[in-house]
Amino acid sequence: MQGAGRQAEIARKTNETDIRLAFNVDGTGVSEIETDVPFLNHMLDLFTKHGQFDLKVDAKGDVEIDDHHTVEDIGICLGQTLREALGDKKGIKRYANVFIPMDEALAQVAIDISNRPHLEYRAQYPSATVGSFTTELVHEFLWKFALEARITLHVIVHYGHNTHHMVEAVFKAIGRALDEATSIDPRVQGVPSTKGVL
Repeated sequence: MQGAGRQAEIARKTNETDIRLAFNVDGTGVSEIETDVPFLNHMLDLFTKHGQFDLKVDAKGDVEIDDHHTVEDIGICLGQTLREALGDKKGIKRYANVFIPMDEALAQVAIDISNRPHLEYRAQYPSATVGSFTTELVHEFLWKFALEARITLHVIVHYGHNTHHMVEAVFKAIGRALDEATSIDPRVQGVPSTKGVL
């Protein structure tokens, strides 16, 4: 993994997955996503566009078993690159709270770039799958992302009837919240913490 400015990239190869991922916090919403999990491709594209990041993902995994390892490991890689890209976190806003509607669905995401990994996830979906994608993998992705990025992430789906819309609202909200929390506030001297470190 390496960082230059507020960007980083990683190559991760295991017996289950082979992933190359590059993430730029200060991007323009450009994504190049190629995985064996089409629904995840769609969600990562939304996350990138609405967060104004740049994201490249080339991932192959043992999807003949199921999508679990691929989704989990992409979450790990994205979290690690975010943490690397942010460096010492000087000048960032740190916090964000965003509501995103998607037709009848409403999702809320609150983020603290805290160096304290935690996921609080409140979502009940009408369907256990979206196409071939299992909705329990949303939690798996978010937990690994929060853990490796070392952020506090609260995700609440307040309501909705269409599972696709509900998950889509989550990923759009994460993009918008992360964009706000990582943005530079010129008033912030050092890091936004009385501890002096994040």
